[in-house]
Amino acid sequence: MPGVDDEPTCAAPPGALRPRIDRNRCTGRSDCVAVCPYGVFALGLLPPDQRGGLSLPGRLKGFAHGWKQSFAVRAEACRGCGLCVDNCPERAIRLERA
Repeated sequence: MPGVDDEPTCAAPPGALRPRIDRNRCTGRSDCVAVCPYGVFALGLLPPDQRGGLSLPGRLKGFAHGWKQSFAVRAEACRGCGLCVDNCPERAIRLERA
């Protein structure tokens, strides 16, 4: 996987940028978990109370994948290297200023 063995080039101090995950796109393939050098991501199940806010395609995709998604459980540790963005097959992650 690209970037896994490379030294990350992180321009931001921890917490300046945070990953934002598009719940309608994420299918929990865990590429972000594998490439993040700071342990920002973990896999989990989208809680039922958050499923209602998804679009119809998002609900269908969530159901098909068992509601498994990635979560930024340590968003404050993000250093903005962008490996998660570059490696997400669904293009579900973007970085935004905290």
